[in-house]
Amino acid sequence: MKLPSPIQELEHPILAEKEVRLFVKRDDLIHKEMMGNKWRKLKYNLEEAKNQGCSSILTFGGAFSNHIYATAAAGAEFGFNTIGIIRGEELHTNSNPTLRFAASKGMDLRFVDRKTFSNLREDPIRLKRTEINSYILPEGGTNEFAVKGCKELIKEINIDFDLIALPIGTGGTFCGVLDGVQEWQTVIGISCLKGSFIKQELEKLTSDFAIDNSNYQINTDYHFGGYGKTTGELVDFINWFKEVFAISLDPIYTGKCFFAVWNMIINDKFEKNLKIILLHTGGLQGILGFNRKNKNIIQ
Repeated sequence: MKLPSPIQELEHPILAEKEVRLFVKRDDLIHKEMMGNKWRKLKYNLEEAKNQGCSSILTFGGAFSNHIYATAAAGAEFGFNTIGIIRGEELHTNSNPTLRFAASKGMDLRFVDRKTFSNLREDPIRLKRTEINSYILPEGGTNEFAVKGCKELIKEINIDFDLIALPIGTGGTFCGVLDGVQEWQTVIGISCLKGSFIKQELEKLTSDFAIDNSNYQINTDYHFGGYGKTTGELVDFINWFKEVFAISLDPIYTGKCFFAVWNMIINDKFEKNLKIILLHTGGLQGILGFNRKNKNIIQ
């Protein structure tokens, strides 16, 4: 593991013009297969699974899930059997590179219809009765152990920053970051999901995890059509960003977050002289599947 992950300052005429300093916390460089927030979420869950004497880790995900990918890799590296409940009975092991990789790491992939997936995900006690030696990990890996792991990344930042921005999926990384920052530091979450329901979800999560910090903002304007949806404008930005800064972004999470912050900088949504950190949460494994589906449009 490459920890602490490095922090890279971006230099560009627009940043100089707007008088904003912009940094990227490169969690994408933590590990090739368990990159970004996925390793941070898994770290203490793996410890807890070992403490409970579990030989298997059972979790949930969609066809291109970063979490499924990382959990399969972690199981192979740390000696756990892994079971993936996959949403979509029409899928199979060779449906895409993500699922092929998970299978190659020994994950037992179980494909179920969407209703069954939802029922199983919402009833972990039922699964625990049938999978006695399995540690049940929620979809996306979000639980108290995930929040604990994500909180640690703030301690690695040696810059006196004003604001940190990150993409929001299940909310675990956001909660960990929020719990780790100082009261005067703002956390901005860029939702990759369509709709304002995520705001209520985050209120519930911060309450469930006893996070007493209200200095955050949730932006729902940059979902580009919803989860997993993209536009030509977003793809063009991702390619431009890699060409200019030599940093790859995925189209599901980091691409949307980085686009949002860059767009807000251009449109003077931030005060001058701010130090802003963009959290790169990884997810780059998804680019291969995205490109195969969309004719290699991301560089």
